[in-house]
Amino acid sequence: MPWTLNDYPSSLKNLNRATRKKAIEIANSMLDDGYKEGDALPIATKQAKEWHANANDHEISSFLKSGQVKPDSNRTSSSRPELNEKPQFVTPHSDGGWAVQAEGADQPSDVFETKAEAVKRGKEIANNKGTQLIIHKEDGSVDEKVQYDS
Repeated sequence: MPWTLNDYPSSLKNLNRATRKKAIEIANSMLDDGYKEGDALPIATKQAKEWHANANDHEISSFLKSGQVKPDSNRTSSSRPELNEKPQFVTPHSDGGWAVQAEGADQPSDVFETKAEAVKRGKEIANNKGTQLIIHKEDGSVDEKVQYDS
């Protein structure tokens, strides 16, 4: 279930508003990437706290003014937990750039201009999930496979 500033897990209640909003934003994105709620929350909370510690007052103020966190209208009610154990792929994207996508996913979780950016994100996701990352060449053949253990 995607969260909002009015409907969020109790584990976020003691965070200040900016950190809570950032944690909700990160956690919702992770759910879209196929993470389980129980895995997404601690990671999102940690990253939100780090963001808040490194952000200046203007960045925090702008972030708070940017509107409410809203569920993605394209998102289904399920976070697709069956994708949690599937390998991640880095492939050339049909619209240009490079896509990061879980095996069996309907669409990429991310699309980047460069292969290096896509590989970096693919490694993060595969490492967090403890799955395999399969990196393709521009011609579609496999360039490299990296296994991450959970």
